[in-house]
Amino acid sequence: MSATLLSGHELAPASVVKPSTWDRAHKPTVVMFGVMAALFLLFSLTAPGFFSFANVSNLATQIAPAVVVGVAMTFVITTGQIDLSVGSTIAFVAAISAELLQAGVQSSVVVLIALAAGAFWGTVNGWFSAYQGIPSFIVTLATMSIIRGIAQFRTGGFSIPIEKDTLIGQFGRASFLGFSYQAWVALIIVIIGIVLLHYTRFGNYVNGIGAQEESVRRAGINTRRIKMIVLGMTGLTAGIAGIMIAARLGSGSSNSGVGFELTVIAAVVLGGTDLFGGRGTVFGTLIGAVIIGMIANGLTLLGVSAFLTPILTGAVIIVAIWLNMRSAGIGAAWRRYVKKS
Repeated sequence: MSATLLSGHELAPASVVKPSTWDRAHKPTVVMFGVMAALFLLFSLTAPGFFSFANVSNLATQIAPAVVVGVAMTFVITTGQIDLSVGSTIAFVAAISAELLQAGVQSSVVVLIALAAGAFWGTVNGWFSAYQGIPSFIVTLATMSIIRGIAQFRTGGFSIPIEKDTLIGQFGRASFLGFSYQAWVALIIVIIGIVLLHYTRFGNYVNGIGAQEESVRRAGINTRRIKMIVLGMTGLTAGIAGIMIAARLGSGSSNSGVGFELTVIAAVVLGGTDLFGGRGTVFGTLIGAVIIGMIANGLTLLGVSAFLTPILTGAVIIVAIWLNMRSAGIGAAWRRYVKKS
């Protein structure tokens, strides 16, 4: 232990300055939590029915698919990769699930096939990216077209209805303690994601690959396998989201999930995950998804035109991301203000 000389004779332990709670906090996530609280207060005061249990429950159901995929996308972006094919995977899974149910296959078997299909496409992305050296942006841009194209070719672009008495049909309407099963599934996946990313060796490797991949590789870690696994995770969660969306709508369509990947990536970045890798937070992704869902929900209740909603949503997201990127400077300015006052 280091020591300090006192009066030329005595040695005493050097004082150790413990970092404050604010110093240890993840600043971008804290800022986004403040933005979320401000939006909640604003819409509660202005949008009729926004501050009601029924609307909060409805909002939780609406954002559940984005939260589920967002958790896995946090791992992908933290390793310095990206997955643009999740929307197409959702459409593929929704379409084949409805098709299999219509053919008389049991729901439990359909669910297993759907999850396997999602994981398969994610693993394909991971293999090409990690083992063949093709950037994930290029791989998933190509598979985005291939996967949706297969779904459209099989269904002809038509929606396939799902009977209400099937297990998947019932899953779309079931609830517990006032919240849908889909919201509970999303919460469970968030908890799993937090534990996996922040409290396990696998999570340390994910963060390390995004920050110093070569150092992690020289430490004897199979970085290629981890990069393939995280892309497989986005495929698997896109499969779960595909079942969620098909169950909620009561049909499977190859046109589902258009633009979904942009919503998920925006939620991850809004939450404070570094788009260039090395730093990720699952809780922040949850906050980002809530902000995006809250804006759409609040503007709808205010009666804002459906054509104006994307413009306002994009503008708010840009401002939020700007605040996110300036969070360190805002924190320093606040500390200086507190010291002066």
